[in-house]
Amino acid sequence: MTGGVAAWRLTVHEELASTQDVVLAAAAAGEPEGLAVLARRQTAGRGTQGRPWHSTAGNLHLSFLWRPAGPARELPQWGLLVAVALAETVAELLPPDAELALKWPNDLLLGGAKCAGILTEAAPDGQGGIGWIIPGIGVNLREAPPLPDRPTASLAGAGIAPPEPAAFAERFLAALGRWRQQQQAAGFAPMREAWMRFGPALGTPLWVRQRHKMLSGRFAGLAEDGRLMLEVEGVRIPVAAGELASMPPLATRAGNNAPAAETPRRGRAEGPASGA
Repeated sequence: MTGGVAAWRLTVHEELASTQDVVLAAAAAGEPEGLAVLARRQTAGRGTQGRPWHSTAGNLHLSFLWRPAGPARELPQWGLLVAVALAETVAELLPPDAELALKWPNDLLLGGAKCAGILTEAAPDGQGGIGWIIPGIGVNLREAPPLPDRPTASLAGAGIAPPEPAAFAERFLAALGRWRQQQQAAGFAPMREAWMRFGPALGTPLWVRQRHKMLSGRFAGLAEDGRLMLEVEGVRIPVAAGELASMPPLATRAGNNAPAAETPRRGRAEGPASGA
């Protein structure tokens, strides 16, 4: 679809191997945008770098298909749009004093623990544009499956009755539609402002783990195309891909110097999710 906002076509399955794989196959077969696939259970959910995503009944496992107009360089914006819509949908269900935060580029934290993840996969159209985008969303509505490297949380653990996954999906898809209309009407600025409300404070020390190196610096906002801005020794570096570490590398905590920050190569930001 090259303009407007498509109506959602949500299908609900009792069990799938991976919602992400179902939508990927549909995209390859030419499926129009607007397809959304929810599984009450997944047997082969995955996240970033093929990490397994534990998909228990009662939690959200959702993937959907977009075919937006726009240049491929704006792909990071679409992941941020999904994150903002997800954060707002969850915030509406929680008490006003709940500590809800976005962790670039793909996690939603509740009380400092991971309660949701987003895996964004995309392909160019061969002409400098976007062929398709498939975000996969995993949200711990009822349970918080443990992860080996970080704490986890659930909405139920925050003291609320967890919503039924399909009902949550409907609310979330509606929020996505509203934010996409806002993006078409006003560009990236309102979305960036909304993300910043949930994101880290300016100047927060950050460590970005990339495939072969660790970048360290301070949070300097988001670039016009949606990339993370990291200030390193007074220079602002745009970061398109990586994973935020929750604390400095072990060598740094032991008193050694952090790895030298390097200008990262352009890439795609993606992260754990349902489809996942």
